[in-house]
Amino acid sequence: MFVDIAKIKLKAGDGGNGAVSFHREKYVANGGPDGGDGGRGGDIIFVADNNLSTLADFRYKKKYIAQNGENGRPSRSYGKSAPNLIVKVPKGTIVKDLKNGRIIADISDDEPTVIAKGGRGGFGNFHFATPTRQAPRFAKPGQKGEELEVQLELKLLADVGLVGFPNVGKSTLISVVSQAKPVIANYHFTTTTPVLGVVRRHENSFVVADIPGLIEGSGNGVGLGHQFLRHIERCRLLVHVVDISGNEGRNPIEDFEVINNELKNFNQKLTERPMIVTGNKCDLATDAQINKFKNYIETKGYKFFPIIAATNYGVEALLKYIEAQLALLPLITIYEPEKISKISVNNQDEQIKVEKQNETYFITGKKVLNLIQSVNFDDYESLQYFQRMLNKLGISEELKKYGIKEGDTVNIYDLEFEFIE
Repeated sequence: MFVDIAKIKLKAGDGGNGAVSFHREKYVANGGPDGGDGGRGGDIIFVADNNLSTLADFRYKKKYIAQNGENGRPSRSYGKSAPNLIVKVPKGTIVKDLKNGRIIADISDDEPTVIAKGGRGGFGNFHFATPTRQAPRFAKPGQKGEELEVQLELKLLADVGLVGFPNVGKSTLISVVSQAKPVIANYHFTTTTPVLGVVRRHENSFVVADIPGLIEGSGNGVGLGHQFLRHIERCRLLVHVVDISGNEGRNPIEDFEVINNELKNFNQKLTERPMIVTGNKCDLATDAQINKFKNYIETKGYKFFPIIAATNYGVEALLKYIEAQLALLPLITIYEPEKISKISVNNQDEQIKVEKQNETYFITGKKVLNLIQSVNFDDYESLQYFQRMLNKLGISEELKKYGIKEGDTVNIYDLEFEFIE
């Protein structure tokens, strides 16, 4: 089964927690804190696999979860970092964030790409020792790994895309110019999945894709073509195959305009893509039909090639021209990841919010949540550290702007305490 769109959930590993521990050794008094750091959580890494040609595997497995890092241990022993989770996808897979439609990565080469980063391990308590705080009884928790839902879209990596109505000879053409073996029969929608073929020309080669099922309305979801139009978005050159014989009462000129209109409806940029027009089944057409169509196409500014794909007539001239055109065109389109600005990250994820409800001040935010998870509220020195961090993060100043007074109640994720100047 050919599948070119899939939605999956990713969860990178959490970092391990830092340890709270104190050195104990015979004949050594007051050994001091020696809690080790937690290990890093595993990343989720996407790798292109040339042996895959569809996203079918992702229809059955929807969640990918990397391992968490180990917690720190005594004697400054660091927790073990978790292994990365490798996910193999076909070349040409685009990864999009479902939350905002942002392109995260285009997996079109052999370079591994980190899609979700694992969390860093938390510091052990030996990091927090100072001359005045010699026995810190707190450590930092590991950071959470990134969690996101993504959409995978496969867009074939082909130099040339064959477009046209069903049963015009696209499959026959790709079978005679390459080693591809598509199903060929004299009925519509014989080809139900895109077919790739490599055309070898002396020292050069290029990839041709047969895009099936284009009919009127394809750009709006009619027929099979709407499923596969995305695969020609990367093509450097389009070859429009038309049944010039007018078989089954069809009009070649009308067919040509209909398919061009569908390409335009699907993506306006496709109208700017270089195109060659080839009239197939010339053996079934009269000279008058061929000349009429040729004149029409050339007035439109396109290069025209009459061929008989089944007998290889005219195909060599077509391939020679394609090869020459590809040498002048830019390489296959690779989509650049869309970066999130630091401002939006701070506003959405890092910003500390203060709200007053009745006589209680509620504080929320990722930074303050990480802070309370690292504090031992039964330890006096840890509480002092908590108070200093409230000042350092600007929370105390923000509370004063809201008119807080000494003795008022502050709530941080269900932790309540009285505010002290």
